[in-house]
Amino acid sequence: MNKHHLIANIKAKKSFLCVGLDPVKEKVPVHLHAHKDWIFEFNKQVINAVAEHCVAFKPNTAFYECYGSWGWEQLEKTARYLRETHPDQFLIADAKRGDIGNTSTMYAKAFFEQMDFDAVTVAPYMGEDSVKPFLEFKDKWVILLALTSNKGAQDFQYHGVPTLHEKVIGTARKWADEDSLMFVAGATRGEDLADLRKAAGNHFLLVPGVGAQGGTLQEVWKYAGNKDEVSLLVNSSRGIIYAGNGEDYAQAAKAEAKKIQEEMAVLLLKA
Repeated sequence: MNKHHLIANIKAKKSFLCVGLDPVKEKVPVHLHAHKDWIFEFNKQVINAVAEHCVAFKPNTAFYECYGSWGWEQLEKTARYLRETHPDQFLIADAKRGDIGNTSTMYAKAFFEQMDFDAVTVAPYMGEDSVKPFLEFKDKWVILLALTSNKGAQDFQYHGVPTLHEKVIGTARKWADEDSLMFVAGATRGEDLADLRKAAGNHFLLVPGVGAQGGTLQEVWKYAGNKDEVSLLVNSSRGIIYAGNGEDYAQAAKAEAKKIQEEMAVLLLKA
């Protein structure tokens, strides 16, 4: 999916919501536990319920890889189902990969060719030659970690002048344009997002940390909203997929996604 199609979908749906698909058995409704493919069944019902209110889905691969080959199969089935039934959705593999060039090429093939994701999250620590292989695939995206929303971000990402995360953005923008490169921008410190938006220009920002991690949508829009192109995706995982834990969990997820989408529609209207 290219940038034009993604922005068009955001404007059509009046939503820049990304839903994280991070299944944890202890949190998944008990009635699904006996299902052979309980992860896929859980994901499928959530997808069907919330798809009209979001523009992207983001499975975190760790929640699948921990189950070995069966978990990887659940991820493949989820990606295939999304492609077949909701082709307008932007699919992000939250894998945080990044290694020497030939290894990165294999990671890229896994997510872009084997499972047809639109984007993969990539760690920038090893530099340009570890990122470039992901950028060689047409209409595919790198979402580079710039500022993350976890507590440990303080250990390295705020060091220096300019800060490390600002340097990551400034350097990476020399590698690719706005049609193939996004940045992760944590939402737990809203005031930092203004500097990130300034550094990133019109590149898309993927903002985690809204909801369960404490960030607010209003702050994100205030500091990171790009009113001309709406080059922003805001992710919510736990707050949506675990909004309910009974047999009506999908309806609860839908209600929460709809609530967020309606807030986004108001913000977009004011832009």
